[in-house]
Amino acid sequence: MSSESDDRQPRGEVAYRKLLAAIQHGELKPGTRIREVEVAEKFDISRTPVRDAIRRLESDGLLIHVPRQGAVVKELDHREVIELYEIREVLEGTAARYAARHASELEIAELEDLNELMLKSGDDQIKVAEINRMFHQALYRMGNNRYLIDALNSLSNAMALLGGTTLQYDGRPQSAYDEHRDIVENIRAGNGDGADAAARLHIRNAQRLRIKLLREVLHAGVHD
Repeated sequence: MSSESDDRQPRGEVAYRKLLAAIQHGELKPGTRIREVEVAEKFDISRTPVRDAIRRLESDGLLIHVPRQGAVVKELDHREVIELYEIREVLEGTAARYAARHASELEIAELEDLNELMLKSGDDQIKVAEINRMFHQALYRMGNNRYLIDALNSLSNAMALLGGTTLQYDGRPQSAYDEHRDIVENIRAGNGDGADAAARLHIRNAQRLRIKLLREVLHAGVHD
């Protein structure tokens, strides 16, 4: 977010967006204590909007209040991660199915443009992950169902707790690009079954890499 756009937003919203981005990008890892003073200094914002942002993130389920520590980034256990991807597979498959019914050519072109941009972003993991997030947000909107969109946006907040990105693996940006392309092609063809299946496969592949990533982090922690 640019400083110019920051200036046009309430300070509480700026603090919220910056804290959320820090969690999404893995800068604030699960278990990290969030101190108002440190956040205010880091983002050059007064403590009141920071306090409001922390409350919002607690309401979103991204932060929890721990006695004698205060706000802490929530940690997901292995079962919660599995459950998160299971419900994401169902919801994104449904969004892709609905998109095959409702999507305009302009919306489909937006998905294609975002997918190409993601692949061209190369080794910039943060940029690749952000564009990938934009692709999925665009897909949600194309489903044209407000309740489904609300559910998927809520799920996206929970996904932020995973930190980092599976797109860091060699070859994953290319395979994700190919999987996105399959989803888009089925949407353009009006093939709801195919779009659903392609979206579900995409999420299952992401889940497999996420479990691998979590296993590597755990293994590294044991040896540190």
